[in-house]
Amino acid sequence: MVIEFPLVELQAVSNAHNEWVALTFDLSADSGDAFQAALTLLKTPDVFAALAPLDCILPVPQPALLELSQLETLPPNRVILRVPADACAEIAVQKKLASYAEAGYRIMIEGVAGMAATLCGAKSLMVDAAQALPPVLALVAQPGPHLATGMGSEQRIAECAKAGFSWFAGDFALHPPHDASTGDGTSRKRLLALLGLLARDADSRELEVLLKQDPALSYHLLKLVNSAAFALSSPIHSFSQAINVLGRRQLQRWLQLLLYARQQDDGLANPLLPLAAVRAAQMEALGKALGWERDQQDMAFVAGVFSLLDVLLGMPMTEIVAALSLDLDVVMALLDRGGPLGELLSLVERHDRAALDRAGIEHETYWEAQLQAYHWAIQVSRNI
Repeated sequence: MVIEFPLVELQAVSNAHNEWVALTFDLSADSGDAFQAALTLLKTPDVFAALAPLDCILPVPQPALLELSQLETLPPNRVILRVPADACAEIAVQKKLASYAEAGYRIMIEGVAGMAATLCGAKSLMVDAAQALPPVLALVAQPGPHLATGMGSEQRIAECAKAGFSWFAGDFALHPPHDASTGDGTSRKRLLALLGLLARDADSRELEVLLKQDPALSYHLLKLVNSAAFALSSPIHSFSQAINVLGRRQLQRWLQLLLYARQQDDGLANPLLPLAAVRAAQMEALGKALGWERDQQDMAFVAGVFSLLDVLLGMPMTEIVAALSLDLDVVMALLDRGGPLGELLSLVERHDRAALDRAGIEHETYWEAQLQAYHWAIQVSRNI
């Protein structure tokens, strides 16, 4: 039986400051052995460099079958082996995992395993804490970091942090506190006005007028241009200089992303920023793989980055689109996931084999686009 190139759902793991620290690899059920499938993905050239500095949390559903030879290609300082709690009951498995831990490989137990986790040499637990927290003593025996999954809100993250978790995963970025998403009306109108100017490729002076009214956005733009990403010999102090450095096309892209960069009321980074960056970059990469023209690739980027504006602004997407001068293909994608752009956006939001086949996208091509998108999102998060 020939097993196709595996499909993986990457999920970002954040710390208490909403900064990405790791990625979990969730392989589709028809990928065969999940760990072997993950190894196939990790054979991509420069994959660990692309995902640096994040850890990669890999599934090991059958630790009894795991051999040291399979681990020798993996950097222990970047890989965490995720083992189900019920697989740790066997003494042979405990001894095997403990020996791997002694060799420097990190073990994370998925679930609560009690003494078995210690006997396996595990340092961390991964627990679905969406509804209930584990017993108080469950996290004490291992030093961590412990990962709480199923996080649907920042309030739940705060509760889990008090319980001893320091890593968090879930869709909490899509459910911001109501006051954090809407902000004041003046700020929201200014953001929509700026988006409108960007959408119609407005004159730089018009953009500058609005930027000067938004100190936070201006700060983030200048911080970005002066970051290590551009390695300039002399600092940039004005918006006009920033335009000259970035160029119009890059300026538009960065400003679209910078809209997500504003701090929340609690001072934490906005978790929507890297998510929007992933969508935008993956949309563009897939459009390029499909042979789309450069203008179509640009529209794919815009559709990806704007697809979370309703969450950011706390407004219906219909109202947002009505306020902007967007290409009809982008409008169809944002409102109804219609047209080629909408189909691609649906794939980026959640892929499946049938949809990829219909779109004519090879599984390996999809993985390469994922990898490229996460690499760019990581860089964006570090430079803004």
